[in-house]
Amino acid sequence: MSNKPIYAHLLPPSWKTQVATWLEEDAPSFDYGGFVVGEAEREAFLFGKGSQRAVLAGVPFFTEVFEQLGCKVEWHVQEGEEFDPIKHVATVRGKARLLLLGERVALNLLARCSGIATKSKRILDNARSYGYTGVIAGTRKTTPGFRLVEKYGMRVGGVDPHRHDLSSMIMLKDNHIWSCGSITAAIAQARSVGGFSLLLDVEVRNEKEAEEAIEAGADVIMLDNMEGDELVSVARRLKEKWSGKRKFLFESSGNITESNLRERAINEIDILSTSAVHQSVQHIDFSLKIQQPRDQ
Repeated sequence: MSNKPIYAHLLPPSWKTQVATWLEEDAPSFDYGGFVVGEAEREAFLFGKGSQRAVLAGVPFFTEVFEQLGCKVEWHVQEGEEFDPIKHVATVRGKARLLLLGERVALNLLARCSGIATKSKRILDNARSYGYTGVIAGTRKTTPGFRLVEKYGMRVGGVDPHRHDLSSMIMLKDNHIWSCGSITAAIAQARSVGGFSLLLDVEVRNEKEAEEAIEAGADVIMLDNMEGDELVSVARRLKEKWSGKRKFLFESSGNITESNLRERAINEIDILSTSAVHQSVQHIDFSLKIQQPRDQ
């Protein structure tokens, strides 16, 4: 029995209805091309192309597209594995018009999800090569209606997807604090409704605000847009001061990219959160090619 994780087991019951919605969006009326090709049983090869080694991600979404259309998918590469182009990644079997009906939706899902997984793995591998032992995380700066796929790609690529929505962790940013009057007051109000089961992440601008957040009981202190020596010295001083008194994590966020990751990947910081793993990510190129019948 394989010990490799099956990421599809993470998905909520609602995800298959999203696939149906995506198919409906792509074919809201007549399928003229499908009328042309008809119902002959055909076999199509899925090729991973492009110019780079890539991580395969989005397998359950791709498979579900075709299963909803009555087609079958056989995978030749396991999700989470890397492959070199050009690679025969999967074979899809079904009626010609149904293969083509699902083609673009399935390819778009796979291309985006694999692109995020590939970028996530690359950034995580780079951080580890620099000696960083903490958590690399994404952000909530995802595409409305497509968050599940993007967060899934981060997970397959090995990074932490961070909070999925406003309900999965309490995060107090500058607007929350200014509207409430102070960090201490904002934390107190959040704790009164969030209870014991939700972590509380508070964004701060300087050492004084960080200390206030720690004293008020925040679980995660986001040292937003701090860099270099300031970031290291603030984190080091506060960890030493509060050692044995409070348990908390430091998070660094804001303008973390592949190009400056080496400078930001310092072990005084427990979490590095960056939208670089999912925003403006290059898609992985895939194509689906229907094969000619062997007797022709």
